[in-house]
Amino acid sequence: MIEESARSSVRPEGDVELYDFGRSTTLSREHARILEMSFETFARQWGSQLSARTHGRSHVAVEAVTMQTYDEYGGSLPPATTLVVCALPGSDARAVIQFPAALATAWVVQMVGGRPVDTAEGRPLTHIEQALVGAVMRDAIEHLTRSLDGLLPEGITIAGIQHSSQFTQVAAANEPVIVALLSIRSGGRALGASVMLPASVILRALSSAATGAPETTTPGAIDRQVERTPVELALRLAPRTVRPHEVLDLAVGDLLTLPHSADRPLELMVGDQPFATAAVGTSGARLACVVTATTSFPAQEHP
Repeated sequence: MIEESARSSVRPEGDVELYDFGRSTTLSREHARILEMSFETFARQWGSQLSARTHGRSHVAVEAVTMQTYDEYGGSLPPATTLVVCALPGSDARAVIQFPAALATAWVVQMVGGRPVDTAEGRPLTHIEQALVGAVMRDAIEHLTRSLDGLLPEGITIAGIQHSSQFTQVAAANEPVIVALLSIRSGGRALGASVMLPASVILRALSSAATGAPETTTPGAIDRQVERTPVELALRLAPRTVRPHEVLDLAVGDLLTLPHSADRPLELMVGDQPFATAAVGTSGARLACVVTATTSFPAQEHP
């Protein structure tokens, strides 16, 4: 009876996960948190950039940030996909931004004025399409560099755009890499994407930051980050106060008068803060506004 109980408490051999102590494939909690926050900032900025570039609403979210080997990362990718290989200045290391080929095709269609389409097409991009996608990715690389705030060197360039994960080898199979798994929602569907960075570069920068000067020596870092964060502008008419029953009684064809005279300029808003006045105009086939006056804000003082 005792032997049977002891045998039942032994964990089956198939459930044992072997750990290779010859290499570390985990991130410390502190480093993982720093990277998660950095990639969340990048996701927000990239989503705004994609919305502006493709003339359609896009949303990018971070699913997970892990450290694994390049072989594990490459094996997790679909055979046919879009891989933007990035060269880091002063180093042989490479970074990769990966997203579905069908998503790249949809971006190209929208950038040239077409309507978003739901396609599973995974063909390689033509030279013209690669140029259009490359312009989008150069902006994304700039956002990524700024979001990681010193963890990546300045001046990262696109070394090429590949279409097969099986034939793209940018690092040794057992080399550790940082992988951020992303979800891109565009055109009513969510597709997976990823960013791969060389762990040697990122961990070295994280270690240097931990042993370097305190953050108080760079008081302008937060201001610079805020200044580079995309914001949405809105043009606002003078608001009108109504009662709830008036809103509930609204029907198609009702006419609402607004307390805004035709010769009065509109307010240019960032969130709920007006910072300028503008008149409505046009630029080609698009509506535009002409700034007529700006609001002066008091200068910010730093300790």
